[in-house]
Amino acid sequence: MDRNTIIGFVLIFIIMMAWSWTSMPMPEELEAQRIEQLRQDSLAALQEQGIEPAFDDLMGADRQGQSGTSTFRDRRDSFDPLSTPTTGAFAPADGFFPAETRSTVRTPYMEIEFSSMGGGPASIRFLDYQTWDKKPVQMVQDTTRSAYNVGFLSQEGQNIETRGLMFEPLFETRIERNLAEGESVEISYQYLTASGGHIIHTYTVDGDGHELDFDVQFEGLQTQIFDQAVDVSFATALVPTEKDLTQDGQYSSAYVFAGDELEQFQLTEGGRDQNRINGEIGWVSTRTKFFTQIIKPRTVSEAALLTGEVTGDPKEPLTRHRYQSSIQLDIRDTQRASMELYVGPLRYYDLREFDDHAYDMAEVGYSWMRWFSDPLVRFVIIPYFTFFSGWIGNYGVLIILFGVLVKLVLAPLTLSSFKSMAAMRKLQPEMQALAEKYKENPQKRQQETMKLYQKNKVNPIGGCLPMLLQFPILITLWQFFQGSILIRQESFLWAQDLSAPDYWLSLPFAIPFLGDQLAGFVLLMAGSIVLQTQLSGSMSSAPTSPGMPNMKVMMYIMPFMLLFFFNNFAAGLSLYYLVFNVLSAGQQWLINRGTNKEITPAVATVSTKNRSKKSSPKSK
Repeated sequence: MDRNTIIGFVLIFIIMMAWSWTSMPMPEELEAQRIEQLRQDSLAALQEQGIEPAFDDLMGADRQGQSGTSTFRDRRDSFDPLSTPTTGAFAPADGFFPAETRSTVRTPYMEIEFSSMGGGPASIRFLDYQTWDKKPVQMVQDTTRSAYNVGFLSQEGQNIETRGLMFEPLFETRIERNLAEGESVEISYQYLTASGGHIIHTYTVDGDGHELDFDVQFEGLQTQIFDQAVDVSFATALVPTEKDLTQDGQYSSAYVFAGDELEQFQLTEGGRDQNRINGEIGWVSTRTKFFTQIIKPRTVSEAALLTGEVTGDPKEPLTRHRYQSSIQLDIRDTQRASMELYVGPLRYYDLREFDDHAYDMAEVGYSWMRWFSDPLVRFVIIPYFTFFSGWIGNYGVLIILFGVLVKLVLAPLTLSSFKSMAAMRKLQPEMQALAEKYKENPQKRQQETMKLYQKNKVNPIGGCLPMLLQFPILITLWQFFQGSILIRQESFLWAQDLSAPDYWLSLPFAIPFLGDQLAGFVLLMAGSIVLQTQLSGSMSSAPTSPGMPNMKVMMYIMPFMLLFFFNNFAAGLSLYYLVFNVLSAGQQWLINRGTNKEITPAVATVSTKNRSKKSSPKSK
């Protein structure tokens, strides 16, 4: 290892240590984290006692008592506390004081618990998905009242939120209903107002999937609702489901689909903000890493409001990410708001059935290459895993076979690259001679080298171009395996969840950028890169020019860098690259066997000539 390389390693070490020191939280940040942890502990204690704090109350006592009297465009902050009207047109009718009741509907996919407080689903648990600690996925954070809210302003200026109203069921006081596929049931609630009007909520639950219908009927209230506009929202934050809260939080965001375009709303730093979009709205949603809820209106829509709050650094595990999405509907013609709801996984076929553009929320590639990534994911990758999972139940095996398939498809490009590298290798003796002859004249050396390429019909970038053409595929697969629910909680060998890191070795200390654990497939992947580097070294053994970095050293540094880069990524991603690298190494070995016999004699001849020239002065 030369002097410059040693200096480089020392500088890298200094930079890493400096980063570790500067990234340590300040005392103020530590205190904020301590307070946040205490608050979390307090909430947990309340929940253990059977007291479920409302989502709106989690924002802190400093905002208690806030209220708003503006329209949807500037309506009260969706995170503010609810207030139940006690006077005015929307106060409860005389003698209308129903007690809260709960009813449950189970399908093969969901268990929905309805509450008369707000007249809607207060709990939505998935029966076909679990959290990392093997509990049913719960989509609703605030289970004290309906997750869905209908909000509007009364003509008197009151801010009415149906989540704060106690409805009465239009069915038996309490029901328990199990639905099979193909069956459905309607759950209806009504609220009677002091002015003699009715608000009726009707939910239709099907046994076929994760979709619901929601219908809101206003009777006798035409003159009581300001501007005849209401907004509908999923008014509670989605619950994190993954062990790695940081990644789950980084995927959390809100979306609106309007004008055939999808717009994402995500805060990149701590704080609160909102985004308002006017015009016809296709749907609004919020999501975590693997799950989402969507509101798709049948009624004419006028605007959407996306609201978010991040309690600290978005990259910290204790940071809470809360997003809500509301859609404004015009009810002046029908006195009704009707919509389709989706509450479920970010699965391609489920979302495609709900809406053609719903899967656009899934991050399958960078925006500048989605023209390539989307078709590859939707029409090749997902169909492959969906079809063959019925034959081969283990997704680890499917990833290995997929790596073999991709390698076969890319074989012509890889072979073309290796042939170009072999052709360049044949010219190495002559290139070395030119480098020695014109070492004092770089321009002349470059000219003669280009003539040599032209004479032998060799493209100097022929070995790189085919590899560059593979990058869009590799980048797409990198994005797909990172966030695909297809491999979530699928195990292979020691990896319990292919969508999460397969930590294999715990360290007694933390390393900046790496952490205190090492992932097994990442270690094997780094080893496979070293093996591939060993095999390909002779194919690219160009002479090191003065002033140029030692490429061989750089090639061995690369596995070390990728170890840092991939360590906290999904195990399925590391497994795929491990398979791809092992296959590449095998392919390289086979090609080396075929080229060594042809190239070695030529190199030996040139070496003999060089020794003859060096020995001739001595004979004189």
